[in-house]
Formats: sequence, C-alpha cells, structure tokens
Amino acid sequence: MSETITFTVPDGAFSAYVARPDHKNGPAVVVIQEIFGVNAVMRGVCDALAAQGYLAVCPDLFWRLEPGVDITDQTQAEWDKALDLMGRFDVDQGVNDLQAVIAAVRDMPECDGKVGTVGYCLGGKLAFLVATRTDADASVSYYGVGLEPLLPEIESMTHPLLVHIAGEDGFTPPDSRQRVIKGLEHQPMVTVHVYPGRDHAFARPGGKHYDADDATLAEHRSLAFFKAYIG
Repeated sequence: MSETITFTVPDGAFSAYVARPDHKNGPAVVVIQEIFGVNAVMRGVCDALAAQGYLAVCPDLFWRLEPGVDITDQTQAEWDKALDLMGRFDVDQGVNDLQAVIAAVRDMPECDGKVGTVGYCLGGKLAFLVATRTDADASVSYYGVGLEPLLPEIESMTHPLLVHIAGEDGFTPPDSRQRVIKGLEHQPMVTVHVYPGRDHAFARPGGKHYDADDATLAEHRSLAFFKAYIG
C-alpha cells in the first residue's frame, strides 16, 4: 500500500511517498532521493523495501527549490534540470529536513521506533551526513558524491554506516575515491564495499550504467545490514 503524506518543518511543509508493508508495526527506512526527485526509481526502492517488511518513506528534498520534481535520466534536458537543482540545493538544510523526517517517522504508529536511511547519488552524500549528524539507527550510502571533504565528520558518528562505492565512478576522481576508501575502511562503525569496473548509478534500473548483478549484490548487502541493525 502506498500514498503521499506531508511533513511540516518550521519554514514550511513538503510531501513524501510512503510504501507500507503488510504487517502493522516494524522498522522503517527513509529513502533519500537522487538528483531526479521522488521519481519512479525512488518509489520503486520504497516499494521493494515495503515488500521486505519495512515502512519506506521518500521525502521531497527539493521542495524549497521546486516542489514535486519527478524526472528521469533519459534526456539531456532532464539532466540539465537535475544538475541545476543539485547545484542550488542546500545540503545542510537537507540534512535538517531528513532529521525532521526521521523523528516524525519514528513516531508513526506503523514504526517500532527503529529508523534507517538509504540514499543514492546526492542521497548517498546525504546518507553519509545523516550517519554523522542525526540519530538514524543505520544508514546506507550508494555512490555518494563529494564524500572526501566530509571524512573528518566520521569522528562524530554514533550509528553504523554501509557505503557502496562504484570502482570507476565518473563523478569522483580516482585519487579522491581512493582517499575516501582509505579513510573509511578502518573505521569500526563503517562497512565499505567497492564494485570494480562499475560506474556511478550502477544500481539505478534503466540507467546507462545499470548492472543487474552488482545491483542485486548491493541490495542483498543493504538488506542484511538493515536486518542486523534495525531488524
């Protein structure tokens, strides 16, 4: 069962897609959008999580720029719009919105109090920051962009983080990618998986770089991680 609900923060309100599992009460996962908004891919992630027994919620984080963004990666015009939105997006404000969503979801009657997050691309960066700045119980980051400058924040991390890194991510220079891997791999609360030969968004169905085998492997690892830390 799915629907759209509204969250309210001090400076306004924004929508979120919600997919509910069959049972009445259990853990929740906040799905953090890519630069294409709460689109069919993100709704599909929510639906898949609900099928695994999680209450899944994907908030519209671009709401201050343009509410209801729902585009794809299939045309240059959509890419141009997505990159423009990403360039104007306030990451810190986005993390604050996610903390508000996490708190609200934790209080939903369908949630047993445990809340994880999973983010892709821009959402992968936000998932990293959620792990260091919020009280989310566990977070998963898929091919997050711009992680290297954030590495010092690991010291404040109090909940576990799983990081999926594309071995040939076109949005991250190789030397920066290696510094991120080296900076994370010995952190006790961080698990890192590198996917050799994979480019950015290898887990995005329909995308140019989609790889079914590694997407499935990453999904299984993510589900096992959530099972271990939020149930």
